Amino acid sequence: MSELDFIVAIPARHAASRLPGKPLRAIAGEPMILHVARRALAAGALEVVVATDDERIAEAVRGLGVTVCMTSAEHVSGTDRLAECAQLLHWPEHRIIVNLQGDEPFAPAAGIRAVARTLADSNADMATLATPINDSNLLFDPNAVKVVRDANALALYFSRAPIPWQRDRLARDRISPPAPGVLRHIGIYAYRTGFLRRFAGLPIGELERLESLEQLRVLEAGYRIAVGITPVAFPPGVDTEDDLLRANQYMSAGGAAQD
Repeated sequence: MSELDFIVAIPARHAASRLPGKPLRAIAGEPMILHVARRALAAGALEVVVATDDERIAEAVRGLGVTVCMTSAEHVSGTDRLAECAQLLHWPEHRIIVNLQGDEPFAPAAGIRAVARTLADSNADMATLATPINDSNLLFDPNAVKVVRDANALALYFSRAPIPWQRDRLARDRISPPAPGVLRHIGIYAYRTGFLRRFAGLPIGELERLESLEQLRVLEAGYRIAVGITPVAFPPGVDTEDDLLRANQYMSAGGAAQD
């Protein structure tokens, strides 16, 4: 496998609705954004960029060896924030950018590399990762996004609903294990700079409004998303106070992301 140059960009805003000040909330005594940035650095990226609108977040990662990109506080999504970074930092048009969310303190380095490789090895406009679902509760959990791929591993659809639907078995017995090949989406993305700019300029589509899933904007506009299977597990991200408690318990128990 050839060497792969990519940038990991981490959008991080202070005003998260469900967990205010999320990037600075402590995990094992350190701000969450520090843990995320270290995972990105461990992946061997050409550059790691923290894109933020808050000087406190910028200060937390200074001295770590990452680039800080100060962006507008008006952005409604991480994609918009990274598109501004692309302009400010003059990223080359064909550079692969991995969008690693600022609430993924345990993202495995091997998984970060895998999404960049998935894009590089495809003709798709964008790439993401997925993992098999073996738990019926997860299949029916609207917070666990499902994805269906075609024969070329391109996304057909993402949904909070259980897809694909096994007509007879699931209608009869919802606790049956999902069929092989049912996939949960992992919210990490890769795209080239040129497509990142194009994505940020797309209007919000009806499917995105219905499902509250930004990636559906790409499919509805006719672009292609390659979906790779993650080589290692992604521990849960941090969205709520309960998630933060679990993250600290995970660290206390010696938990660490796989490389």
